[in-house]
Amino acid sequence: MATVINVSHLTQGYGKTIVLHDISLQVAPGQILALIGPSGAGKTTLVSAIMGMLRPKSGTVEVLDTPMPDRALLAKIGYMAQTDALYDELTGRENLAFFGTMQGVLKIELKQRIPRAAAVVDLQGDLDKPLKDYSGGMRRRLSLAIALLADPPLLILDEPTVGIDPELRQQIWAELHRMAKRGITILLTTHVMEDAEEADQVMMIRQGAAIAQGTPAALTAQYHVDSIEQVFLQAGRDQDAR
Repeated sequence: MATVINVSHLTQGYGKTIVLHDISLQVAPGQILALIGPSGAGKTTLVSAIMGMLRPKSGTVEVLDTPMPDRALLAKIGYMAQTDALYDELTGRENLAFFGTMQGVLKIELKQRIPRAAAVVDLQGDLDKPLKDYSGGMRRRLSLAIALLADPPLLILDEPTVGIDPELRQQIWAELHRMAKRGITILLTTHVMEDAEEADQVMMIRQGAAIAQGTPAALTAQYHVDSIEQVFLQAGRDQDAR
């Protein structure tokens, strides 16, 4: 099977501190992979390695058959960071136009894509407000809209549903599933177990190690439980017992 993301035996860290231990994963075109785990587990470090922001200490990371890091490949990755990097002096629409241009989207295409991306995150009526008037949740939604603009083959979302109400979360997931059906690969990190239930594949990370990995249905069957949250709790207990 062709893969968009191929991580093999990755060990990663900062200086002498090891954050990730022997992580391997593969994500195929059109798949949604959810990385779940507590704060400090290593999810963002893994995303940074996949993005090419960190060079592997050992093991390999390939994206679209290209060893990472590779600066040129970043144009093919839509990225929503945990921290919103937005311009407060600009309006929502101006932020979208600026970042869309930086992603290589033509101005004529932006006229169509900006309203469409804003509709996904329910910001149509707020596009012409300055960012200083946006709430924290609105800023997260705008960051997600920016990541959707270029329609990239790979979308990486770091905690995309933080601060978003349940109804809008369902709307966003409907759009993510539509994108996946078109062949776009999506990797997201989350604390939200309901998000993991929506994904095709789940990797649970705890203390820098992958403690469980597979489809939501396969994991709940393997651990003889009814939910992904229960899988995570049981897999964590198993890790502690080793």
